[in-house]
Amino acid sequence: MNIQAPRGTVDILPETAKKWQYMESVIKNVCDRFHFSEIRTPLFEHTELFQRGVGDSTDIVQKEMYTFEDRGGRSLTLRPEGTASVVRAFVENKLFGSPIQPVKLYYFGQMFRYERPQKGRMRQLNQFGVEAMGSADPAVDAEVIDLAMTCYKELGLKSLKLVINSLGDNESRNNYREALVQHFTPHKDELCNDCQSRLTQNPLRILDCKKDSEHPAMKTAPSMVDYLNEESSSYFEQVKTYLDLMNIPYTVDKSLVRGLDYYNHTAFEIMSEAEGFGSITTLAGGGRYNGLVEDLGGPNTPGIGFGMGIERLLMALEAENVTLPVDDQLDCFLVAFGDNAESESVRLVHTLRENGIQVDRDYQGRKMKGQFKAADRVNARVVLVLGDQEIENQEINVKDMKTGNQTKVAISDIVSYMQTVTKQEGGIS
Repeated sequence: MNIQAPRGTVDILPETAKKWQYMESVIKNVCDRFHFSEIRTPLFEHTELFQRGVGDSTDIVQKEMYTFEDRGGRSLTLRPEGTASVVRAFVENKLFGSPIQPVKLYYFGQMFRYERPQKGRMRQLNQFGVEAMGSADPAVDAEVIDLAMTCYKELGLKSLKLVINSLGDNESRNNYREALVQHFTPHKDELCNDCQSRLTQNPLRILDCKKDSEHPAMKTAPSMVDYLNEESSSYFEQVKTYLDLMNIPYTVDKSLVRGLDYYNHTAFEIMSEAEGFGSITTLAGGGRYNGLVEDLGGPNTPGIGFGMGIERLLMALEAENVTLPVDDQLDCFLVAFGDNAESESVRLVHTLRENGIQVDRDYQGRKMKGQFKAADRVNARVVLVLGDQEIENQEINVKDMKTGNQTKVAISDIVSYMQTVTKQEGGIS
């Protein structure tokens, strides 16, 4: 049997992994500047967490979760998204009692959703996200959006579109729900089976349906903005004012509702407008979720966050022909020939690595020519040539692979010499 990776999963090979590492380092640097701290949560949680946190009426809970029973008969689920897990950790570890508020967290992690795999949408996906809990200030909404936009811009993306909307507070949402029920009820039999269920469970989700997106009733559906009470409307205007102050362009999309039940007030998505990116343009999405902490057993604590797909980010970079400055050069490769040199090379490679030098050597028993070819394949900056004669003279030949220049260095001095070389922009003089 030829065993392959499960459908909807991919292997991230070393060349691509270096790009991921670079992207993650840039994002972590941005989070540090925004004073967000990393949190790491389990890959699986009790199923109830997502039923209560994400919402029973969502596609994620109804159709996409990987749920199983453990040997103790407990229902567990591979996490399909990051917010519920972070909020659970926030409540369980009583982070609401921290003297530093709001609590600002970020995470990297794998999420799992059972859906039809396609480009940019896998069953195991990698996500970066942030959560800020403990403040109802609209400036925090703007800051979270700013953080996401900053990550994309510092990685080199330019073709970005920020779309925002307000889902209002509970009063506004309830009034809007009633208006949607009245609007769509006469068309119930014309809607897909999912939307017929959503009409009673969560009518806002009808607006997010792909099957019924072209139905005439969609185009005439009432707008959330028209049902915002004075407080919710004022909140949304403040968020927009802060975005204007930061010169972050945005578009208000009255149909933007997001796919999770816990959102209220600000909702947003960041999309790629790069030519050839594909039909699924959303790179990141999020919003405010006041009330979610309470739903999961904590005190009344407002929060806001977003999730960003790493696979989508890589696709966007490729669509805009952005080349990441990934350093794939090896400091040095040690070529050894002769019994004494072979033994000495083991000690020398170990010593170099102990002192911060990237180094590799031949383990295939190649002749000298083959070892030089191996050094070239791994993009070694310099080659250290060590033979029995060099052992006798207590020196080593150093060749710059770019310029071809060569020099002899005492074996006892090779560590300090290589430390100097790796700091230089030029080659060996």
